[in-house]
Amino acid sequence: MARHRWPLPPGDAVAGVPPVEPPMPWALLAAACFGMFAASSSGTTRAPFLLEMSRDLATSLPLVGNLMAVTSIAWGIASVLAGAGSDRWGRRPFLIGGPVALALCLLGVAGAGSFLWVAVWGALAGGCAGAFTGVLMAEASARVIDRQRGRALGWVMAGQSLTLLVGVPMAAWIGASLGWRGVNQVVAGVALLAGLALWVTTLRPAPGGHGLRKAGAVRGKALTGPVLRLLAMGVAERICYGLIAVYFATFLQSAYDLSLAGVVLPLAVFALGSILGTVLGGQLADRLGNRRLTFAGAMFGSAALALALFGWLPGLEGSVALGFAYVFVNAIARPSLMAALAEVPEDVRGTVLGLNVTSASVGWLGAAALGSWMIAQHGFAGFGPLAAGIGVLGGLLAVTGRR
Repeated sequence: MARHRWPLPPGDAVAGVPPVEPPMPWALLAAACFGMFAASSSGTTRAPFLLEMSRDLATSLPLVGNLMAVTSIAWGIASVLAGAGSDRWGRRPFLIGGPVALALCLLGVAGAGSFLWVAVWGALAGGCAGAFTGVLMAEASARVIDRQRGRALGWVMAGQSLTLLVGVPMAAWIGASLGWRGVNQVVAGVALLAGLALWVTTLRPAPGGHGLRKAGAVRGKALTGPVLRLLAMGVAERICYGLIAVYFATFLQSAYDLSLAGVVLPLAVFALGSILGTVLGGQLADRLGNRRLTFAGAMFGSAALALALFGWLPGLEGSVALGFAYVFVNAIARPSLMAALAEVPEDVRGTVLGLNVTSASVGWLGAAALGSWMIAQHGFAGFGPLAAGIGVLGGLLAVTGRR
């Protein structure tokens, strides 16, 4: 019996013969993953150099540390604007122009002579990164069928975890010779390569071309009740992830008196857990029928693991294993969320996925603020109930309300 291509026209389905999925656009997905890696590296690779930057710029360490918040705010604002713009004018200008502009801003950071100009160029770099990360996800979603989107978006998002696994250690190694300014120059080169890769892999237009659309109509179709609920779920998920991503190294140093060098391997294990969880989450998002239920299960599971991670000290190896388990289970949730968001109509997908990046920025800021407050009030012992409560809230949002 003949095999049938996906999707079959209405009425053409053949009983007992599963349709054959079209091939995944691996070249585009690799370029998108590399683009996400470049965008994430533009800010995260500063982490090993905060002390060096504060000395070089003659300013305080907390002030340099706040550069991440400035970058995150600019990233979130640019994402929603770029998402709406890509729905009106097409995605390629953002996919190619964003990385090129990011490279120029990073060169500005590298050449800045004062903290003020580092902050200005850093904010602009965050805006340039936000201008194409949400659009990357919209482009990947447009080039696959619905039952491939979990896997496709999982591979794109793996670029963020690769920054922790590869980017930060490489930055520390390069920085030993070139300093923090040299690292920014190297990341600028990476951003240019990402722009080139995206230019090559998007020469052929995605299905469903873009025409000019009225902004009011786009907003009305994008900001529906179910979409807003999904965005709120995304904020909860990012807070749960951010609490451990931002504070895991400090937690291990505090609990086990580790040096900075001593947390390198645990952080690599953490990043590996995030990558594996994202890949598995993509598979589950495509193979299980209810993406919201998959999201909820992962959030409830990470809530339980948060209580164990921060409430029990079984030794360094045990805590690292719990950290791996926590981030692995938590990362399973995100591809299902992203695939559910991508179910919106093509003409508002860029807007919705841009809003998702904005909501993720809100989640990161919430994680940093809530984490610092919890440390001041209760220490790391309060992280377990905090992460568990937010995880349960995110899971409940997923299983209640209409689709």
